[in-house]
Amino acid sequence: MAKSWATFGVDLHLEPTGAGLRRGLTDALRDAVRTGRLDPGTRLPSSRSLAADLGVARNTVADTYADLVAEGWLTARQGSGTRVAERRVVPPAGTVLRPRERGRPQYDLRPGFPDLASFPRTQWLRAARRALASAPNEALGYGDPHGRPELRTALAGYLSRVRGVRADPDRILVCGGISHGLRILGEVLRARGVSTVAVESYGLRAHGDLLHAAGLRTAALPFDRLGTDPGDLRPRRAGAVLLTPAHQFPMGVPLHHDRRAAVVDWARRTGGLVLEDDYDGEFRYDRQPVGALQGLDPDRVVYLGTASKSLAPGLRLAWMVLPPTLVEEATAVKGQVDTCGALDQLTLAEFLTSGAYDRHVRAVRLRYRRRRDALVAALAERAPQVGVTGIAAGLHAVLRLPPGTEQSVVQAAHWQGLAVDGLTRYRRSDALAEPLDALVVGYGTPPDHGWSGALDALCATLP
Repeated sequence: MAKSWATFGVDLHLEPTGAGLRRGLTDALRDAVRTGRLDPGTRLPSSRSLAADLGVARNTVADTYADLVAEGWLTARQGSGTRVAERRVVPPAGTVLRPRERGRPQYDLRPGFPDLASFPRTQWLRAARRALASAPNEALGYGDPHGRPELRTALAGYLSRVRGVRADPDRILVCGGISHGLRILGEVLRARGVSTVAVESYGLRAHGDLLHAAGLRTAALPFDRLGTDPGDLRPRRAGAVLLTPAHQFPMGVPLHHDRRAAVVDWARRTGGLVLEDDYDGEFRYDRQPVGALQGLDPDRVVYLGTASKSLAPGLRLAWMVLPPTLVEEATAVKGQVDTCGALDQLTLAEFLTSGAYDRHVRAVRLRYRRRRDALVAALAERAPQVGVTGIAAGLHAVLRLPPGTEQSVVQAAHWQGLAVDGLTRYRRSDALAEPLDALVVGYGTPPDHGWSGALDALCATLP
């Protein structure tokens, strides 16, 4: 019979089996520790409180604890209570360990991740306190599906000032990440009769998967030294195009100004839509920031932005600036209530309006630039045969490798305890671009104290 208890601050669920209450309780508790369901160091209820919750004699629980202490599953110390012993967890028989489960990499250089240690906890907490203190009671309800008006107003001002976006709070839809935004847009496009979305030859496969899940086809656009070439979209019969124009992911080049104008002209002529993913728009180092494509035609471009790179992906906060004709449809797809946490939205609004967001971005931009400079210097000294591109902006660089070496370098990195992606991971199967051997190296994730070690491991893997 399953039992659980919560009276004394610890919730547990055990299913004693076998003959005898003491033996059944001992077996169930041992199994919970052995399989890792109870983490090492977990404090267990006192024998008195556990016995009261289970309706058994205190001696039964005390004897069970004593047996498991003797076996090494538990520890008991005066003043510290009974705890789960520190020991290696043995997985159940038949469990197959995949490579990632065998141990976390020592260094993570995969692209698309910021330095989570740089999250401004103190400043965020201050903003949260101010936001909560001034929040109206209705903010704690189900909420407007558009998102909190405080955040939409703050975003409209910020995006206009920093990214050149022509935004109105009524045209901003808050969502739980770029992926959430693409799910919404995929359904909107499908309902409008769009069957094909043109995409870049290099990019995140997950984005294509989201469009496919909405019942849309995707068709790759050519890519060359000037970036993605929208060219003539008519042969692809696309009703929309998804681009990363400010900093192509992962190749790192901006969309050429002639091509920016061409894709907007295509949208105007055909009634098509441009989906602009501005995933890391704040991080520019060696040149003036490239303004948002949306500023050229707010009626034909959907702007997607996110706090995932500037702050942390765990916030699950992103936004879309929609053409007027899409606002009602996109909001209906999102649902009748807000699905993004109101308190986090209010905090981000306060963070933006107080200037704390700008100060944070400037600070981490300098930190990332120093890491990028260290990466370039290390490669120039220790691997001069490797070309480095895409470093004027963003949180990653592309390392060009000798032909035919990408797979072996990625494998060597694995053995060095280094998580890094090859460029092939981001190349579409129908890509219209010359195949290249390269690594896509993110310099956002490692903390400052681990960056030199990460560089040593990286250089040791290069041919």
